[in-house]
Amino acid sequence: MHRRKLLTGLAGLGLAAASAPLWAPADAYALGLPKDKIKRIRYYIDPSRRGGLAHEPIFNQSANVVVIETEGGLSGIGEGGTPDLMNQCASMLIGEDPFRIEHLWQEMFRGYFYPAGHEKIDALGALDLALWDLKGKALGVPVWQLLGGKSRDHVECYATGGFPVPPGGTLEDAVRNCIAAGFSAYRYQTNQATNEVDRFALVDKLAADCALIRKGVGQSGRWAIDFHQELDPEDAVTLCTLLEPLHPYFCEDLIRSENWETYKIIRERTKVPIATGEEFGAKWDINALIEQQLIDYARVTLPNVGGISEYMKIQALAETHYCGMIPHFTGPVGEAALIHCLTASSLPAIMEVGGGISKTEIAYMPQSYDFKDGKMWPNDRPGLGVTLDTSKLHLAADYTEHYASTQLNHRPDGSFTNW
Repeated sequence: MHRRKLLTGLAGLGLAAASAPLWAPADAYALGLPKDKIKRIRYYIDPSRRGGLAHEPIFNQSANVVVIETEGGLSGIGEGGTPDLMNQCASMLIGEDPFRIEHLWQEMFRGYFYPAGHEKIDALGALDLALWDLKGKALGVPVWQLLGGKSRDHVECYATGGFPVPPGGTLEDAVRNCIAAGFSAYRYQTNQATNEVDRFALVDKLAADCALIRKGVGQSGRWAIDFHQELDPEDAVTLCTLLEPLHPYFCEDLIRSENWETYKIIRERTKVPIATGEEFGAKWDINALIEQQLIDYARVTLPNVGGISEYMKIQALAETHYCGMIPHFTGPVGEAALIHCLTASSLPAIMEVGGGISKTEIAYMPQSYDFKDGKMWPNDRPGLGVTLDTSKLHLAADYTEHYASTQLNHRPDGSFTNW
């Protein structure tokens, strides 16, 4: 349409005048993000958890909570790390622009001589979650909107450890209860009743149990099994071969995670879909497994990989190699953040949910993730959509002063580089 005719038509409709803007902002945020600085970071521990870690004696996943506050009155909530590892990362952010999330991620990961290890990446990831939460709140939109918008209406889930065999019932009954509750798949694990692992007896038992599970879910149902890294490669291959006719959704953590190259041998000798990665950190830990198509699903999770910033890069890497996402469960803030990442992705995905049939109420979080009918549902609340009651938590650290490496280098264009 001719420009003059368009403007005349708009004026005639009362929508605009040729000399006036077509819209007017309601407030300052409508024009963009305000200039702001991080002024304070508080770090909390849930006193009901030993050392801020999960209750289980084996599962040393942090559920500590971090809150980033700005001079402009904004705040963001994250989760992960330990006080000693949070100290270095949090101190680097004081006085920085909270909206330069990628830049801050690079500084925290690369700002000191030694690159961040797994535990420090977890602390870094907690702060990254908080920065995304803060930015979403500043703009009044959920984080999934910042990541590209909705690519799915809900996230399918499977339950971990929540459907025991009912009194007087069978394993098949437990499976049917799980599917009836709305979960997309039943997940089994090695379930050792003793600390002594008889490799032959264990393989035989798991194969027999999985045949019952296959029967319980029915022809159209889905099921999976976690090997828990208990088997050596030869036994893992034997069990996978026995399970092939039962068509599992995935087989998880077939072997120990230290030497990823062993999956080259495993892949050649098995046909079941393979999932692994819950113990991994940043993208360099899993990139070879994905790029060489040695796995079918990445189990990487939040905040363990370094937060949303890094998780979205791993999702992009997975998409280019047709690899799905099955993130490991962590704490309530991490679970909420995963919903945003998966909502903004069209990759095949299913989330692990601890606790079985229903979400356990979280004393210090009046609002957490939205879980119903065995599924996670994205919501329209700003940021990560979670709220915090700090009166239920113990303040472990309070950061108000900037401290960083003596030399932080950048290229002529301002982007970060190593020293």
